[in-house]
Amino acid sequence: MATITETAKAFFEACESGKGWEACSGYCVPDATFASQSEPLADVKTLKDYTEWMKGLLTFIPDGRYTLKSFATDAERGSVCAYAVFHGTHSGQGGPMPPTGKSTNSDYVYFIEFAGGKIKHMTKIWHAAWAMRELGWMS
Repeated sequence: MATITETAKAFFEACESGKGWEACSGYCVPDATFASQSEPLADVKTLKDYTEWMKGLLTFIPDGRYTLKSFATDAERGSVCAYAVFHGTHSGQGGPMPPTGKSTNSDYVYFIEFAGGKIKHMTKIWHAAWAMRELGWMS
């Protein structure tokens, strides 16, 4: 059986590369929940919907990628934290407006909680307005 660290890393890589729920579901309980205090994700309540949101994001930010800065496991509390920077340029069709050609380098943290070796909840800590301004989506 994989450790929570191994499971979180595999999930993180699948989610951040836009593989969607099909690739991510095996790491999660079926009804895994999601939370984020950021405007673009205000209505996203399940991890399934978040992984599909990421998949969609990479259609209009096709060069989207991450730099992983820190990855830490708290075995006592059954949780993992991942800190990364998302990099990408709005060059593809779709999204909130036509391609702006602008780029972002946006810091974020995933706090991942486990139950029975599978992800039961994830919180994304992200200053979305910063990224949206950099991408030219708001002033």
